Amino acid sequence: MTDVLGNALKDHYNKTSTAKLWVHHRLTIPPQRTSSRKKAGDGESREEMPVDVFFRDMEKMPELEWVALQQCRGRILDIGAGAGSHALALQKMGQDITALDISPQAVEIMKTRGVKNVIEGDFFQLADGKYDTLLMLMNGIGISGTTDGLRRFFASARSLLKSGGQLIFDSSDVAYLYDGKPPKLEGHYYGEIFHQYEYRRERSDWFPWLFIDYKTLKDIAGQEGWSANLLYEDPWEQYLVRCRPQ
Repeated sequence: MTDVLGNALKDHYNKTSTAKLWVHHRLTIPPQRTSSRKKAGDGESREEMPVDVFFRDMEKMPELEWVALQQCRGRILDIGAGAGSHALALQKMGQDITALDISPQAVEIMKTRGVKNVIEGDFFQLADGKYDTLLMLMNGIGISGTTDGLRRFFASARSLLKSGGQLIFDSSDVAYLYDGKPPKLEGHYYGEIFHQYEYRRERSDWFPWLFIDYKTLKDIAGQEGWSANLLYEDPWEQYLVRCRPQ
């Protein structure tokens, strides 16, 4: 699969292109069932993803991310670390941090930026290492794809945590996409949204990305034998949570 996001990160870091990175979205709700063509149209919309957001320094991180970084302890794994901004912040704070990303170009950028411990790979195939904290920011939990995928994620996360370890991540309730009245679709949760990156006329494959409201997250976590405690929430339906295996 073409590393579209990695290409955008590399060009931005090396200042070799000013092309825009676009994210295409497909909502699970059928277009004909929504009253807003602006939000659904033919079922697909797109928005620009500012690449510089992946290169933020600590001073430009929102409060939610500050809270998350301050809750990290012990041996930490930053999952989906991107360009390494959170890993660098934790490193600067004197933490024992390892950054993980599936993109080879992101991995090279992190190494060049000074992240000391970097792993290239797929979280779901990671077998080695035991960590005290698993960290996922910028809705990194979205890699679960679906609510069923979230259950599989919890199983994988459990195998990587030491006794007493914690999982810290943020997500958001996207009910606003449906005017605050998300549909109940058989076999689908309304926060399961397909994404596709586009950069310099190249597109990635479509992939599912999960946005999950806190109540649903807490219910699923409990069913899978995890506790879930809210650490922070903002006025835009974004929240930060700590989960621990029971």
